[in-house]
Amino acid sequence: MTTQRTIGDTIFTSAQALDHWQGHRSLTRRVIEAFPEDKLFSHSIGGMRTFAELAMELNRMAATGAHGIAAAEWKELPALLGTDGPDPAPTTKQGILDLWDWSTGYINTVWTRLRPGRFQETDIAFGQWQGQLWWHLCYFIDNEVHHRGQGYVYLRDLGIEPPPFWDR
Repeated sequence: MTTQRTIGDTIFTSAQALDHWQGHRSLTRRVIEAFPEDKLFSHSIGGMRTFAELAMELNRMAATGAHGIAAAEWKELPALLGTDGPDPAPTTKQGILDLWDWSTGYINTVWTRLRPGRFQETDIAFGQWQGQLWWHLCYFIDNEVHHRGQGYVYLRDLGIEPPPFWDR
């Protein structure tokens, strides 16, 4: 038997969605921390990007994606950072972590602007990808999980035990 859904159905609240996302971000941060500085920027397998490059992709997407979802305005990272934020293009592990931490705080702050029903609205993320906002949020999380998995492979290849994937 098929159940018909209504717009009022809620799978989880925006606070629960944020908590889930931030749990993933916390784990990915620990993966970044696990890399030796030089290997973060140099190690790859099979021509894939380094984990520093992957982490920066996630850094460029997270705060800007949360801003787009919550504020209905899609900006690039330098515009969100302004002149008081961390370096938008760090070249050190600490710089990547500083930007990660800034993004985490920014996501928590901008999420308070999320209005009810927003996840069901359609928007064009970053002026390129049209879809409902629940889908965009899932994509941001899925993309992070995918790249974190690459980080796990890199760490294991380096002989480093990655953090437990279930410990979010």
